[in-house]
Amino acid sequence: MCAMTDSLRAAVDRVLPGVRDDLEMLVKIPSVSADPTHADEVRRSAEATAELFRGAGFPEVQILQVAGGAPAVVARRPAPEGTPTVLLYAHHDVQPEGAHADWDSAPFEPTERDGRLFGRGAADDKAGIAAHLAAVRAHDGAPPVGVTVFVEGEEEIGSPTLAPFLAEYKDLLAADVIVIADSTNWDIGVPALTTSLRGLADCQVEVRTLNHAVHSGMFGGVAPDALTALCKLLATLHDDVGNVAIKGLGSTSAADLDYPVDRFRAEAGLADGVELIGDGSVVERLWTKPAVAITALDATRVADASNTLIPAATAMVSVRVAPGTDADAALDAVVAHLESHAPWGAQVTVTRGETGQPAAFDASGPVYDVARSAVRDAWDGVEPVDIGIGGSIPFLAAFMDAYPEAAILVTGVEDPDTRAHGVNEGLHLAEFARACLAEALLLERLA
Repeated sequence: MCAMTDSLRAAVDRVLPGVRDDLEMLVKIPSVSADPTHADEVRRSAEATAELFRGAGFPEVQILQVAGGAPAVVARRPAPEGTPTVLLYAHHDVQPEGAHADWDSAPFEPTERDGRLFGRGAADDKAGIAAHLAAVRAHDGAPPVGVTVFVEGEEEIGSPTLAPFLAEYKDLLAADVIVIADSTNWDIGVPALTTSLRGLADCQVEVRTLNHAVHSGMFGGVAPDALTALCKLLATLHDDVGNVAIKGLGSTSAADLDYPVDRFRAEAGLADGVELIGDGSVVERLWTKPAVAITALDATRVADASNTLIPAATAMVSVRVAPGTDADAALDAVVAHLESHAPWGAQVTVTRGETGQPAAFDASGPVYDVARSAVRDAWDGVEPVDIGIGGSIPFLAAFMDAYPEAAILVTGVEDPDTRAHGVNEGLHLAEFARACLAEALLLERLA
């Protein structure tokens, strides 16, 4: 290990306690972008993030937004002559927390247990903000390259105003290297660089079978109820094995990487006896094949049930789009499938939602060599694994189009047990420290 690595390791160790405090402060802000009633909290989160980067020595810090968008933070430190500019990305908005009773501790009260910091956003992705802070602070606020920090506030709702934001602020965000701290590592102690991500498309489908509710005894057995019809329609989205059965949703090949079934079952939290769906290797099904899930359902609650045929029911259909397939075309295919598979002549109305494009890139060349050396040293000699992920970072494809010459590094602050988007989301603190060191090393070596 070289003297510079040892020096930066000591510097990261020195700044981590303050970074941890700042991360906990951010986690306490319920910046749920999907909930309009939390708009003030999303603004407060942006303001708190901006203040942190002002305190880290950035001479230019702005809160920016376009019409209809959430506030984003852009902090800039010009590049010393002859050195590249690195864009550090994260997002300060978070997913809804769900039922507080399902959490082992309050979702917006950061709590440490067994080496993890639990709380909504503790990992996804306020840990990304904290990692960028740590890397800059480890260089005493003056890294040897130019640094632009971009922390958006609407990633968890698909970055719907990113296109106009990029159109207005493209020059402000231009960089030679883009680091996206919003992915996962392969395992505890095994780092990773993400080289492909699935896209995202969603829609709402309403099924109507009656003009009004009617008595299930007087009319049942002849008149279909809407919920049964909706269930029958949703069942057509998969074949008997569990593969997606929608024409037009493509797939591609995945890396030859073994993801043992037992490990997957444990990390996914599969209940005893539940089978895996689909065919192909686990990583193919996770990274390079489409997936469809029903993420919400509007119908009569069980607590309010009566012997009544329901006239209408609605479901949210969420699709993960494989790399190589256009997300808008995928949504067209989903809509066409739903409209053409209406059971019993039911009236089917599909309302299109958001789309986010998948991404895949060749992670080779000198920047990636430098990144791998930084990650390897931060993880004490463990080589990083190139992985895909099944999740989506909607803005990534847009950035690849806007800055085609930039090298894009998708790095991990999460691990397989982070439980991002779920209850008891938690950040593995030792892995987080390694991610901070890797980024500090990267800034040093890119110079």
